[in-house]
Amino acid sequence: MPRTLDSQITVEKTPSYFVTKEAPRRIFNMSRDTKLIVVVRNPVTRAISDYTQTLSKKPDIPTFEGLSFRNRTLGLVDTSWNAIRIGMYAVHLESWLQYFPLSQIHFVSGEKLITDPAGEMGKVQDFLGIKRVITDKHFYFNKTKGFPCLKKSESSGLPRCLGKSKGRTHVQIDPEVIEQLRDFYRPYNIKFYETVGQDFRWE
Repeated sequence: MPRTLDSQITVEKTPSYFVTKEAPRRIFNMSRDTKLIVVVRNPVTRAISDYTQTLSKKPDIPTFEGLSFRNRTLGLVDTSWNAIRIGMYAVHLESWLQYFPLSQIHFVSGEKLITDPAGEMGKVQDFLGIKRVITDKHFYFNKTKGFPCLKKSESSGLPRCLGKSKGRTHVQIDPEVIEQLRDFYRPYNIKFYETVGQDFRWE
C-alpha cells in the first residue's frame, strides 16, 4: 500500500477479495482498522453477467445451463462453478465477520449504483467519514451504455465511463433456469439480508 498522510484515505480495489478465503485474515493482520466496501448485486443477474463476459473471450464454453447445474432435472446447482459460488454472499461474509465487525463493512447495491449513483456514493462517503463531495451534479446517464458516467472533471476535462466490458447485452437464458436459480439463492439472500440488516429486494 502507498504511504498515506493523516488527511488522506488510501483505497485499493480487487473484486476477488470478498470470495478469497485467505483475504480476511491477511487484511486484518495488515490493519485491523481497515474499512471494507463490497458491491453486491442480484446473484442470478451477476452469474449471467459473469458468463456473458467469459463467453465473449471463450466462445466455445458450455451453455450457461450446462455449467449451472450438476443435475438440472433434480435442481442440483453446481456450486463449484465460480459464477454461481460468488453470489452466495452469506457464505463469504461469514469468513469476514470472524475478523471484522459489521460496522467496518459497507455494502453497496449494484442495482442502485446504476439507478441512483449519487445516493449510493453519498452512503459510501458517510461510511468513510468524509464530506459528501460527490453528488448528483457529478453524473450523467449514458444511453448508449445504459450506465451512469462521471461528468468531465476540472483536471482531465473528459467524462469517465465504464469500460467496454461493461454494459454488454446478456445472453438469453431459459426463464425456468432463472427461476431455479432464484429458488437456489433465496435462502442465502435471506440470510445475507438478516446479517447485514439491509433488504436488497432481489426476488
